[in-house]
Amino acid sequence: MSARSEILARIRAGLSDVPAGSAPDGDVPVPWEYGRAGALPAGVDVLELFVERCRDYKAVVERVAADGVPAAVVRHLTEAGVASVVLPAGLDEAWRDAVVAAGVEVLGDEPLLSAAALDAVGGVVTGARVGIAETGTIVLDHAPDQGRRALTLVPDLHLCVIGAEQVVSDVPEAVALLRASIEAGRPLTWVSGPSATSDIELQRVEGVHGPRTLIILLREVS
Repeated sequence: MSARSEILARIRAGLSDVPAGSAPDGDVPVPWEYGRAGALPAGVDVLELFVERCRDYKAVVERVAADGVPAAVVRHLTEAGVASVVLPAGLDEAWRDAVVAAGVEVLGDEPLLSAAALDAVGGVVTGARVGIAETGTIVLDHAPDQGRRALTLVPDLHLCVIGAEQVVSDVPEAVALLRASIEAGRPLTWVSGPSATSDIELQRVEGVHGPRTLIILLREVS
């Protein structure tokens, strides 16, 4: 018996003295009404707020034209001194071609890279599922353009490309967009800035449980 079945069995047993017809048998649909439009004050530019909040978390953020993404990816990798990078299979081929042409070593994740191999690589480039302006958060559902979770947790640098059309105002709106991913059982990774924590003396330490450097390219609508 699974844990879920055991829990449901105990609930049914606990409801045994409830009059027949009052206790539902089996799964009961729960209404899901997340999502609301215009949660931010009138006049707030969602994209500008997203950029501001991401920078507050010490992420590097740049707004780029759609056709300028490949060059921007290469420029940031080069400036960061990245010599090798993991590119998930579902990334735009133009980005991959630009990285290869720049002389950066490109690794795939098929077969799966070991933890040691990921630790040795310079960085990873991914897409994202949604961005949240109010919290400066990017959310990955690990679709083919994002790869598995380990790719964005082990390497020291994460460069994420997100479209302007993917940025929403707040968390409930993001959850509404993530509904299909959740129902499909996809894992979700919520990222608000590069990995950081503080020790007992409140000294900030970066890169403890994720990338030390987070670069976000906000791709403008073409």
